[in-house]
Amino acid sequence: MILPIVAYGDPVLKKKAKEIEKDYPKLEELLENMFETMYNAHGVGLAAPQIGLPIRLFLVDAEPFSEDDELTEKEASSLKDFRKVFINAQIIEETGEEWAFTEGCLSIPDIREDVFRKDTIKINYFDENFVEHTEVYDGLIARVIQHEYDHIEGILFTDKLSSLKKRLIKGKLTNISKGKINAEYRMRFPLMKKGR
Repeated sequence: MILPIVAYGDPVLKKKAKEIEKDYPKLEELLENMFETMYNAHGVGLAAPQIGLPIRLFLVDAEPFSEDDELTEKEASSLKDFRKVFINAQIIEETGEEWAFTEGCLSIPDIREDVFRKDTIKINYFDENFVEHTEVYDGLIARVIQHEYDHIEGILFTDKLSSLKKRLIKGKLTNISKGKINAEYRMRFPLMKKGR
């Protein structure tokens, strides 16, 4: 089932999410719905707060990035096969050079800005079967994970912009929160007037 994506301005996007237990109700169904919602919106990642659930859960499918002509065959292959669920994730460390990449967010449609992030991460998480993993990722995969991880920490990519950039996009953000945006997917807006 395709779920509405929570728009910028909803308090759930600014909350630090809570861990879940192995017996979380209807987890398999939730994951299926989240993947379906993400694919419907042409996203590469989706975090539970983006569908209104303040829990430490996000998923990633980096395949769309694999079609970039500038990638080596090995890089493209690793992105093509990268589809994962992250439950109760904790980034243990971020290392390497900071680099800029233009990011967007399904909760903040039509705004894309350069964000600086470290190149390499070490992350501990549970998969959809509640098997624990500690893994190291770099490059675009690390970037997608960092972006989704921020969601479960109550951080949006716009929080990482300079104060000048924030001022420049303030009007657009206000319009998104009021539902004055035409997204190509279902959204839930926090400040829309009832009966509109």
